[in-house]
Amino acid sequence: MKKICLLVALVLPVIMAKAEGPSVEFAYDAGAELVSAYLWRGQYNGGLSFQPDVEVGYDGEHTSLRVGAWASLGATDWKFQTGLDKEDEYNPNTYFLPELDVMANFNFYGAQVGMTHYQYFVPEAKDNYQLEITAGYNFDDLLGVPLHITWNTIVAGDDYNVNDDGEEKRAYSSYLEIGYDHTFESVGLTLSGAIGMSPWTSDFYYNEGFKVVNLSLRLEKEWEFDVCSLTLFAQGSLNPSLDNDQTKPYVNLAGDDKLCEQPLNGAIGIGVWF
Repeated sequence: MKKICLLVALVLPVIMAKAEGPSVEFAYDAGAELVSAYLWRGQYNGGLSFQPDVEVGYDGEHTSLRVGAWASLGATDWKFQTGLDKEDEYNPNTYFLPELDVMANFNFYGAQVGMTHYQYFVPEAKDNYQLEITAGYNFDDLLGVPLHITWNTIVAGDDYNVNDDGEEKRAYSSYLEIGYDHTFESVGLTLSGAIGMSPWTSDFYYNEGFKVVNLSLRLEKEWEFDVCSLTLFAQGSLNPSLDNDQTKPYVNLAGDDKLCEQPLNGAIGIGVWF
């Protein structure tokens, strides 16, 4: 497997160079965000978090190959208590909840394929990871329309549906997202909106059958400097499939506030990018 990955890493840049000509060049992005809440695909995953991100690869006019890592370092909520109560079905206190994701993505004329390994450091979890494959298309590449469609499916790790008898069956939890970005050039603001759907029953997304699980908006302002850029943003996320009586089997509820059960959540943040 390692030999295959190495071969792909060596051959793809050559293919890209032949397709794009001399415009293909080495590229990287690095930075970090500080967010008041960790929101992801309609889920509240934690409170105040520091989230560094780095990517390296090759970029061409219509082609790119990137590998990178993203992390979230934070607690489950704002109370910063410690300890686990094993007698309860969920964690009634706050604990440190780091996450590390490693990813690889290949884009060719707007078409995208990729893979992400999510590593969770959850106390006493059965599996501490998930492996997800991604396919999608970005209409901005050829058509100049800032619209994207992405399909994601978990193929390994902690992703099971549990029936009434307590039996586990791999869920292949999937997430389909349609997103659109619009930049207001006069004021330098970017508004991003997305709708996310879980197409079949998934304990991970807390839905039975097809459900819309994420309606999100993000407003961002960016300032460019000589050595870096600074971003300020606010975002909101609505999960219309949630109700306050549901039990969350995969995410330990966030302290006494149980913010994971709230359909509507928001966050503000600041980012620095080099």
